[in-house]
Amino acid sequence: MPVMPVRAYEPPYYAVVFTSVRTQDGGAEEYGETNERMEELVREIPGYLGMDYAGSPGGPAITVGYFRDADAIEEWRSNVEHRAAQKRGRAEWYERYTLHVAKVERSHGFERGQG
Repeated sequence: MPVMPVRAYEPPYYAVVFTSVRTQDGGAEEYGETNERMEELVREIPGYLGMDYAGSPGGPAITVGYFRDADAIEEWRSNVEHRAAQKRGRAEWYERYTLHVAKVERSHGFERGQG
C-alpha cells in the first residue's frame, strides 16, 4: 500500500513539526520498535488526525503530527510512555532536534483523478 499524505482537514487544527538528526551509534532496532509503539499510542489520542514523515538515511528526518486541538497535543505531550521515549531519545538516539507547533489556518489538497 503506498504511503499517502494526511488529507487536508477543515481548519483550524494544529501541526506539530519534529525535525531530527539521529546519532550515528543509536540502536536502530530499539529505535524502530519504540517508534512503532509511539505510533500505536498517538492513534489512541482523541483529536489525533494523522502523521506525515520524510527522511533520508544519515540525514534529517521530519515528522508532522496533526491534531484537532491543543488539548490533544497536551495529552500526547504528557503521555507517560511518550515522555520516557523522549528522554531516551535525548540520551541515545538524537544528535539534535527541533519541535514547532503551528496552528493551521488554511488547508487544501489535490489528488489526481479526483474532481
